[in-house]
Amino acid sequence: MLDVAVQAEGDWSSDTDWEALAARAAQAAIERTPYAGWIGAPVAIEIAVRMADNDEVQLLNRQYRDKDKPTNVLSFPMVQPDLLDTVTQNSDDGEVLLGDIVLAHGVCAAEAAERDISVADHATHLIVHGCLHLLGYDHLGDAEAEAMEAIERSALAHLGLHDPYPVEED
Repeated sequence: MLDVAVQAEGDWSSDTDWEALAARAAQAAIERTPYAGWIGAPVAIEIAVRMADNDEVQLLNRQYRDKDKPTNVLSFPMVQPDLLDTVTQNSDDGEVLLGDIVLAHGVCAAEAAERDISVADHATHLIVHGCLHLLGYDHLGDAEAEAMEAIERSALAHLGLHDPYPVEED
């Protein structure tokens, strides 16, 4: 079972069902990884998503990454990557807190405007991206980035959304 809790404050539109959007995004991401079996497992996989403002994300980015600027999404995994394969088997209370994802409204809205897409669609992409970070995926090297982007493309296509990484024509 997947349990996604969302806290949206400030400029995040109340017209959007952020709980449903985040749950669909997280499920689409997880289903495209070796952890797809978690979705039907008796263990509750928990993810917290905080829809914050740029100031809060800048503070977190400075505190945890030594980068004094807001960024679109931050992920805070609670499970070490080498323990992910067995985490559902070793849960004492039937719950596994996978981690936290934090989105910055101002950055998200600006990027959505640049891409000519809705804030909700871009937030969906960022939640998929953040969820993959919680699962140990990264994009530091070219091979890692290509693997992570392929999963993101697949998850977003499943959700009927745009390709966030269009191929640039020369």
